[in-house]
Amino acid sequence: MVMVYCQSDKEKLHPVSYELISKASEFHGMEVVALVLGNSEDAEVLFNYGADRVILVENVGSYNLEVYTDVICKIVKKESPEIFLLGATQLGRELAPRIAARLNTGLTADCTNLEVNDGLIYMTRPAFGGNLMATIICEKHRPQMVTVRPNVFEKRENKKLGKVEKVKIDYKESRIKIEEVIEKGLKETDITKAEIIVSGGRGVGSKEGFEKLKEFANLIGGVVAGSRVAVENGWIEKEKQVGQTGKTVRPKIYFAIGISGTIQHLAGIHENSFIIAINKDKNAPIIKMANLAIISDWGPVIDRLIKRKIEKEKASVLK
Repeated sequence: MVMVYCQSDKEKLHPVSYELISKASEFHGMEVVALVLGNSEDAEVLFNYGADRVILVENVGSYNLEVYTDVICKIVKKESPEIFLLGATQLGRELAPRIAARLNTGLTADCTNLEVNDGLIYMTRPAFGGNLMATIICEKHRPQMVTVRPNVFEKRENKKLGKVEKVKIDYKESRIKIEEVIEKGLKETDITKAEIIVSGGRGVGSKEGFEKLKEFANLIGGVVAGSRVAVENGWIEKEKQVGQTGKTVRPKIYFAIGISGTIQHLAGIHENSFIIAINKDKNAPIIKMANLAIISDWGPVIDRLIKRKIEKEKASVLK
């Protein structure tokens, strides 16, 4: 059996839940069990992506680290899955190591590929700063635990029939008391959901340069992102970082502007994305990876693209 923890946000399942269920359904000969905590109005939809069973624990409220850890461990011990998958979301990264320690098993984090052979799951992830890919197995302990970033696997429909199993689990009262939840307002689209991303790196050079990228992104219906260097220099917010230590994105078009294209950065861009690189260094790794490369200083190119877009829109208005 492979069990997938399906994260629920505001009674809606996180998209990574469907991606993990879809991937788990590819493991031939293994029952796929989805585990959902709290109220979720779309838990039944998991059957459409390959779940054989869906377990919904109803008597837990909003996310509480101690409560969720306790409940998940009790379910896992009862069901005894061979493999346990979680999304490498902020919540998943907080839960997974605690669950693994409680169950006395190993954990492989931020995997980019999974394969099952004779009951063993081969877990591939970047290692040594992203300079190579390591495949890890957990031979002696169960369950074999894995976290996977959102957008690494595609969600595919594999419709099955089933009825959600609603259960109640006794759990210890948490020492953590949540007094108030204050949501951070996001003015822009989450980069993991964007179809067009304009991403800048060291070559952009300043926060003012990123304002120019934002102007261009707004004109073409995209969002701005950046490399780790851009985040470390304070040119862009951490939640907009693409790469191994940032987010994995799956846009249709990815503008890489002033980005050298290290393995760590490329690990955050899905292979199906169309990459347009603008870089004055013709030997930069991103140039070799790009579908379209422009060897030039980024400033004049972006200025010209902005000008042409504005002129085109003006012409359409005047018709």
